[in-house]
Amino acid sequence: MTKVEVSFKHLPTTAISDATGGHTNLRSDIKPLADHFKIAGRAVTVRLPDGENGAVLEAIRAASEGDILVIDAKSNTNRAVAGDFVISLAKGMGVQGFVVDGVIRDIEAIRELDFPVFALGTTVAAGNKHGGGKVNGPIAIGGVTVQPGDYIIGDIDGVIVVPQGDAEQIVAAAEAKVKKDEVRAQEAHAHGKESIIAYLDKVLAK
Repeated sequence: MTKVEVSFKHLPTTAISDATGGHTNLRSDIKPLADHFKIAGRAVTVRLPDGENGAVLEAIRAASEGDILVIDAKSNTNRAVAGDFVISLAKGMGVQGFVVDGVIRDIEAIRELDFPVFALGTTVAAGNKHGGGKVNGPIAIGGVTVQPGDYIIGDIDGVIVVPQGDAEQIVAAAEAKVKKDEVRAQEAHAHGKESIIAYLDKVLAK
């Protein structure tokens, strides 16, 4: 992982969201399949025709180790973009995770693989492989535009996109926010109820 990716991996998504102004958060219905999943890496983007998933295989082949597949499946909840076999291929190639504006299947087996997937949910139906789709072009997912190479950070609170040109600035701002929050918490709880009242009065007086 790069220095920036390591920094993002250790920062909570809430602090990163504050640093971006909250403008690049994916919709809250794109959720991790397990609470402990945490991802931070570069996007390999995939745009799928409705109900298709063939381009996901192309993206796995094109990905570098540590990359995250970000899949625009048009919010289709009828057909899966991947099942446990495809996920196993991605894991074997060193892909770090999937972020899907759509659904997956074989959820129990995928959880056993311990592979981070953020998606709208699950289905029993496989996707089609009739062709179409595009890898590493601009996409829109969860209400946010994603370019190939943008940073994707996700945990139990949600998923954030950080444009690659803004990454170092956002890391610095997020780290400063974490430190500021730590100081605030220490001051507010330093003397029990008395310091909590003092903090509330200070904020409410603004």
